[in-house]
Amino acid sequence: MVRLILLNGPPGSGKSTLAQAYVDDHPLALNLDIDLVRRLLGQWQEHQEASGLLAREMALAMAREHLRAGHDVVIPQYVARLHFIEQVEELAVECNAEFHEIVLLGNRDASLRRVVRRSEEAAIPAHVEAQDLVDRNGGLPGLEQMYDRLLLVIDSRPRARIIETVDGQIARAYSELLRSFEH
Repeated sequence: MVRLILLNGPPGSGKSTLAQAYVDDHPLALNLDIDLVRRLLGQWQEHQEASGLLAREMALAMAREHLRAGHDVVIPQYVARLHFIEQVEELAVECNAEFHEIVLLGNRDASLRRVVRRSEEAAIPAHVEAQDLVDRNGGLPGLEQMYDRLLLVIDSRPRARIIETVDGQIARAYSELLRSFEH
């Protein structure tokens, strides 16, 4: 049975890294990074809400086709809106796929420091753009609010599996991710 994996978590929690590790180990699995889809849209930065909603709809359509073709899909995305999580879960049912809702959480302060450090290093364009979005949404206080909103979402999703992330322990988190599929 194919898997539809939602990797949720605050910025800097390791979503993209774990998603890439998964697709590297699973032939033809799709790392469906919605932020990358969003960047394909013209002037997306000036239309943040509309581009985000459109990118999510496009991602759902892409995931549907990929699951129907018999391949796993991983969606690494911070999601603090129940509606989108429910849409992803409904898609899994529609496509007869296993749905795995995984939340990557680390210590709040460590997570915030990781995002700040990552944006200062700005090794890839996605990190530069992520920092720009953080700045537009209130900087560090905005990040703290994002983290807190995610905790509220988790409280309403009792079947979501939480994986603790710690700096420098990606292999451990990846092992936990793989073990979570056994339950």
